[in-house]
Amino acid sequence: MASNPTNRPKRRVIVEIGLLVGTTGLCLVLVMVLIPGLKGLLLEKVGFGEGMVHVNGTSSIGLIDEDFICATLDWWPPQKCDYGTCSWGSSSILNLDLNVPVLFNAIRAFSPLKLRLGGTLQNRVIYQRQGDQEPCSQFTKANDGLMGYTQGCLPLSRWDDLNTFFRNSRAKVIFGLNALYQREVKTDGSVIGPWNSSDAEALMKYTVDKGFTIHGWELGNELSGHGIGASIGADQYASDMVSLRNLVQKIYKAFEVKPLVLGPGGFFDANWFNEFVNKSKDSLQVITQHIYNLGPGVDNHLVEKILNPSYLDGGSQPFRDVQNILKQSKASMVAWVGEAGGAYNSGHNHVTNSFVFSFWYLDQLGMAASYDTKTYCRQTLIGGNYGLLNTDTYVPNPDYYSALLWHRLMGRRVLSTSFQGTRMIRSYAHCSKRSNGMTILLINLDGITKTEVGVTIENETIAVASKRQIKQTHSSKLRNKEFTREEYHLTAKDGKLNSHTVLLNGKELTINSTGIIPSLDPVEKNLGDPITVAPYSIVFVHIPRIHIQACT
Repeated sequence: MASNPTNRPKRRVIVEIGLLVGTTGLCLVLVMVLIPGLKGLLLEKVGFGEGMVHVNGTSSIGLIDEDFICATLDWWPPQKCDYGTCSWGSSSILNLDLNVPVLFNAIRAFSPLKLRLGGTLQNRVIYQRQGDQEPCSQFTKANDGLMGYTQGCLPLSRWDDLNTFFRNSRAKVIFGLNALYQREVKTDGSVIGPWNSSDAEALMKYTVDKGFTIHGWELGNELSGHGIGASIGADQYASDMVSLRNLVQKIYKAFEVKPLVLGPGGFFDANWFNEFVNKSKDSLQVITQHIYNLGPGVDNHLVEKILNPSYLDGGSQPFRDVQNILKQSKASMVAWVGEAGGAYNSGHNHVTNSFVFSFWYLDQLGMAASYDTKTYCRQTLIGGNYGLLNTDTYVPNPDYYSALLWHRLMGRRVLSTSFQGTRMIRSYAHCSKRSNGMTILLINLDGITKTEVGVTIENETIAVASKRQIKQTHSSKLRNKEFTREEYHLTAKDGKLNSHTVLLNGKELTINSTGIIPSLDPVEKNLGDPITVAPYSIVFVHIPRIHIQACT
């Protein structure tokens, strides 16, 4: 219950959020005061709860990139199948239809969206060169081939088309280079000798000559630690990164702003990453890691993991570990998640491409940001069973809208946040991207309990109170626009977690016949009204007209 405002320090401002209770509810409130131990039992039975978000607005705990949201495009051909399911279709970098309006509009809606081009087969790609007489062959399955495929080739004509498309859609491209070009891989997977940069150099020179803009060049894919298919020792990889840095410096010598140098684009291995960081401090700007912490896509317990707060908590470990290494080494590089699809081997249909996956995805974004991760690249934009867009129809999956709302609402500065109440609600807060205020993200993993949430922010408090108290304490000023907030409630169609359709404030989000992305409109609430978080829902709350020290 809210305490008497007159007993509070004069610097504290009180705004009360209401709990909608009837006669029975009022009795409930009294019982909770007299017998606190009964509160959890009673709330559980009536499916109604309350909680408090505590935000430390003194200083920020992280500073993400303005374009924090990133997505990937992969090289997998249509023949890529997992567990008897072939989910990639024509979504490869080599065969994606760039003329589909919704694809263009989906990227353009971010303006910009970072796109990381890479994946397992990038270490099997060669780049066509001007004057080449040999045909530019495509990937085919091969039992004796590294990664299970023959070598593939990127035609220059396709590179031209891709870059024209990226420029027009305002994408910022990070391109993953082949780190195994003309290198020998031993039977145990270890790689012999230094990186041969000649093919990458030819592609870079061509790219510059054509006037194409590349935001960053990344070396290799999942070759760190034990590696996937092959592995490179940390010492050699650090030396290879020096070669890439020198190459970028040479080719972009005349450019004031040069592309980023990124690596290693692999799974976290503490000893390997520690050595790599300490030996490549000055050769790259971004250290990238990949995350698939839900296990294989074939796992039938993925939803249980996603809805388990303890399991989600464990997802913070890779972010924490990388930051500890960077701090201890005093390296100037920053951390990105270069690829994250949750469940490896192409995800799981009706899970990693459905509404329930937004719980995992947004929680990952929140945790990554709180550990000062600058960019988070989702596997994939399109392709597999974990795309932001449907592989066949290009129609946005629920996570696309989750990503777009984050991009538009969550600003660069990350605020320390904790939640008092049920463990089933996850909470994150950032300074707002659209105002001088704040945006809060609330994720309700509970499928039964509706929760009324209050917020405390440094010397400003939004506290839980009864509706009757609100009527007694609110002045007419709280009904002015100066004291309103915007809310964006995401729920699954028909309440089905495996739905591929999401509702925003009760309205189904659909593209029109011309592939236009729908507007994402909030509902406006009086600041004194309760933040109501429905079961199995996600809420972005934008509070524009508050002044927080960390945000000014």
